[in-house]
Amino acid sequence: MTATPTTAPETSLSALETPVLPQLSGSQAVLEAFIAEGVDTIFGYPGGAIMPIYDALYDYGEQIKHILVRHEQGGIHAAQGYARTSGRVGVVFATSGPGATNLVTGLADAQIDSTPVVCITGQVFAHLLGTDAFQEIDVINITTPVTKWNCQVTDASEIPAVLAKAFYIARSGRPGPVLIDITKNAQLQKFDYEGYTPCEHIRSYRPRPIVRHEYIEQAAALINAAERPFVLFGQGVILGNAEQEFRAFVEKSGIPSAWTILGLGALPTGHPLNMGMLGMHGNYGPNVLTNQCDVLIAIGMRFDDRVTGRLDRYAKQAKVIHLDIDPAEIDKNVKATVPVWGDCKQTLPMLTKLVETKTYPEWLQRFREHDAQEHKIVIQNELHPTSDILTMGEVIRILSELTNGDAVSVTDVGQHQMVTTRYAKFNGSRCNVTSGGLGTMGFALPAAIGAKYGAPDRTVIAIAGDGGIQMTIQELGAIQQFGADVKIIILNNEFLGMVRQWQQLFHERRYSFVDIMSPDFVKVADAYGIPGQKVTKREQLTLALQEMLQHPGAYLLEIMVGKENNVFPMVPQGCGVAEIRLE
Repeated sequence: MTATPTTAPETSLSALETPVLPQLSGSQAVLEAFIAEGVDTIFGYPGGAIMPIYDALYDYGEQIKHILVRHEQGGIHAAQGYARTSGRVGVVFATSGPGATNLVTGLADAQIDSTPVVCITGQVFAHLLGTDAFQEIDVINITTPVTKWNCQVTDASEIPAVLAKAFYIARSGRPGPVLIDITKNAQLQKFDYEGYTPCEHIRSYRPRPIVRHEYIEQAAALINAAERPFVLFGQGVILGNAEQEFRAFVEKSGIPSAWTILGLGALPTGHPLNMGMLGMHGNYGPNVLTNQCDVLIAIGMRFDDRVTGRLDRYAKQAKVIHLDIDPAEIDKNVKATVPVWGDCKQTLPMLTKLVETKTYPEWLQRFREHDAQEHKIVIQNELHPTSDILTMGEVIRILSELTNGDAVSVTDVGQHQMVTTRYAKFNGSRCNVTSGGLGTMGFALPAAIGAKYGAPDRTVIAIAGDGGIQMTIQELGAIQQFGADVKIIILNNEFLGMVRQWQQLFHERRYSFVDIMSPDFVKVADAYGIPGQKVTKREQLTLALQEMLQHPGAYLLEIMVGKENNVFPMVPQGCGVAEIRLE
């Protein structure tokens, strides 16, 4: 008998095939990560060590805009401006060596102001690391103190996971800057690309601390028993997208509230419970009455020294409730009676639910009395001067009236910064972009470029002094090349104004190297194809501001203001907030 042969079961060819993964270079993987993360704009400056990424970017032009800045510091400030107005992560490219080190000031600025930025720097080939190769620098150790996280990549296959982690760290919890340094071989190397998976968790990293309900209850009990409660709010409200939750808390509790310079806009400036600005050049009432309140509620702010003055004279009579997402900030400068860890978008509604609906007419009247005193001595003369000399305050007053409080103001650092934050009126959030913690002169112009790309439908106005503008004035070239519709106001007092004010008040008018000579700014702008004009008289001011705002494109307005005008009120350095001077 012949055996019947056994027939093997049919196996489809597709079941035996190994999926073929696409081969991507490390440079392509970087850009694929950006697309997956929704990046639409990059600010950068090419160079040898990052050239492969720029070569890959050539093929992604329809998906990602690239703005060629004129200096890497301008690039990171632009990324900061983009992040601050859009609420998204800003992205900047730089090459190795001096390109990377030129980012350091912006990294420090972003770190202290909690701005989410991802920086990609090129690096020399991996086999050259440590040899002092051309434009090699140890950017990881240099930037460790000024980044939330940094990492060097030497193998292309690591890029997708590292970038996913970078974006997650930059935007989660308390946001901040992240730097990824990629060696040139990793940019060129091809690998089997398995796709991009966004990061949602990192072991040992808890961006949002666990909310402890007993602290919410203790905080509510203190607030409900208070007779003179006072709210201090900072940028944490804005970063947490908790403006509505904050307003609901303030309106139910009826508590007067004041803001840090970065908290400006979280509550409309015209709100009846908005008492104004805290700190060295803040409003009179909020500073004096900080030392008279019985319960101080700090929300999304870090008790910076410019807010507190001398800590041994700061709110010693008050019980302190501190809401913050970063546990390291609680008890760092001011001891909290009740610490409330967590995202204020989550903790504020929980607190609002437990607080009683109240009003404090007698307590609010104290703020109004101090406001009237400040208005008589300081504000009236600043906003409605009787002399022929223009003041910064009247410029900002008219500008606010013309923009109806809807424009984005991007300020540099100095007297004009304090005047703008004191007198500009804002209806909405993400309207005030400034360098708060680091105080970086040269910030305004490049940050305004980024702010415009982050909020293309809003009017963006860079407000700078004659000193700060010259630190990054070359970014007029980026405005010219890419057509950024940025309005530029230079308040020119022919001095390094804030330093001069201190020299006048505390150094017996010994004006040491603060008298600064400047170019004809209107002619400089014209050389870049940007129209402008110079204002020297009050009768020119309103019309010139209108022409600037109505012009379809970038415009520069130089306004000559009083040479020795000072910004008051002022808490002198080494004094307590209640020692604030009106004149």
